[in-house]
Amino acid sequence: MQELFNQYSGYFVKIFAAVICGGIIGLEREISGKAAGIRTNILICMGSTLYMLVSELVPKIYGIPSDPGRIAAQVVAGIGFIGAGSIIQSGTSVAGLTTATVIWVVAALGLLIGVGYPLLALIFALIVLAILVGVKKMEKYLNIGRYIRSNKQEEEEEEG
Repeated sequence: MQELFNQYSGYFVKIFAAVICGGIIGLEREISGKAAGIRTNILICMGSTLYMLVSELVPKIYGIPSDPGRIAAQVVAGIGFIGAGSIIQSGTSVAGLTTATVIWVVAALGLLIGVGYPLLALIFALIVLAILVGVKKMEKYLNIGRYIRSNKQEEEEEEG
């Protein structure tokens, strides 16, 4: 058992890093009451990490060349599809853009972890967290979000 753990310890570290990075961002989204919370963000980050690990393991197991960039591109395409599904348009308002963007960024963190940079991904996860929390506080302090939305609604009413 110890030999097995030693052989795959690098993979366990990467998966653990994906859980931490996805969890950090997911916790903020959960606290904010967003649909894509802790579980979703952990699974997205871990899933993209696993896809990169697969691209690393294929040549080792089967002895055939593999292009990790191709797998990463497919992850990006798949995540784009999921992100697009989280955007909701109702009349003149659009909801879910931040959620879609967070999903996209969390997948990128997972890819970064998968190629071997878990510490860098953790630093970027903390930067994303700072942006999500900090910009929200700044918007509330400056009353920006409400101002932009109310002006946009006024303009549309004048046009209609």
